[in-house]
Amino acid sequence: MDSAATRTVPGAQAVARAAALLRLVTGAGDDGITVAELARRADLTRPTTHRLLTALRHEGLVDQDEQTGRWMPGPELYLMGTVAASRYDITNIARDIVRSLAVRTEESAFLSVRRGDETVCLIREDGSFPIRSFVLSEGVRFPLGVASAGLAILAFLPSHDVDAYFERHPELAERYGGAHAEPRLRARLRETQERGFALNPGLIVEGSYGLGAAVFSRSGHPQWALSLTGVQFRFTPERIAELGRLLLGHAHQLSTRVAAGAR
Repeated sequence: MDSAATRTVPGAQAVARAAALLRLVTGAGDDGITVAELARRADLTRPTTHRLLTALRHEGLVDQDEQTGRWMPGPELYLMGTVAASRYDITNIARDIVRSLAVRTEESAFLSVRRGDETVCLIREDGSFPIRSFVLSEGVRFPLGVASAGLAILAFLPSHDVDAYFERHPELAERYGGAHAEPRLRARLRETQERGFALNPGLIVEGSYGLGAAVFSRSGHPQWALSLTGVQFRFTPERIAELGRLLLGHAHQLSTRVAAGAR
């Protein structure tokens, strides 16, 4: 919100604030989110937040539950998303691959997409193992480099893009713990490049492990990621290697479909 464009383009600050609220509302999913929590997360006053939400509701972009007062995505977002899906959505060609990953590993499998400096979960498929991790579900966002999907994507971005990302986000360690300080995160990026897939050993929720592999666009950019999550005792070193091979194979299959232009 304090970028050069936001400061100089007329109306840009209001648009940026509204966009931030939309991201927070959609990230809350079906449970919705209170105006107080929105104001806190967006670093806005409560009156400003309510005023923007009222304007967004008038346009159909958000809705408010009459009983709980919580804010949720509006019907106009669905219509807009349907149109945009023809260009950006790969869920139709990825769903069977995510399902195969869940069946073969018995863990929860996911497809996430890069959106700016974040990843957004698009698909979740649960495996047959009864104990599951619920860190990730459809609509949940994480900064690049935090969850395994974002770590896999960040690791294969050009180095100048990685440098710029760290310049924009000095707050990662404060928000997600010392393991996300730049030196330690850069070390995990190098390990991911060498290994081919990312490993998150319980850094978001203790005891919840994650693996991620980048999926590349036709032009070779890491735009999506497949990932697996599960409980720690299932992720022994030997099984991590096995899961990593399966994950990379499925990610390569999806990258091949994207390159072929399948829809």
